[in-house]
Amino acid sequence: MLMPKRTGSSNTDLQALIAELRSRGYKESSKFLLKIADELAKPSRSGASVNLSRLERTCGAKEEVIIPGKLLADGILSKQVTVACLSSSESARKKIESAGGKIISIAQMAEKNPKGSGVRIIC
Repeated sequence: MLMPKRTGSSNTDLQALIAELRSRGYKESSKFLLKIADELAKPSRSGASVNLSRLERTCGAKEEVIIPGKLLADGILSKQVTVACLSSSESARKKIESAGGKIISIAQMAEKNPKGSGVRIIC
């Protein structure tokens, strides 16, 4: 008998984050948290990978951004932004910090701003 192929992430930390975001999203009636959970639950091959050049084009100074995927270092960033992402390259982290910005986890952003007011989602 063939067993059905397992779908979804095998990363237990990601599964826990998605479950926590969904739970808090329903409890607090936050469409923002539910949207982030849905984006994180998508297959990784269709997940977001965002370069710094895209942040430079789309974000304003001192803006908060969530990337439900990986942040990559291609491009130059001159704006001070706070980025919450699933993961980032080390060089992207250095470039953001040298521009005066900071990188935090998605869980930290959800705790800080559960309604998502003033936060831009870049997928």
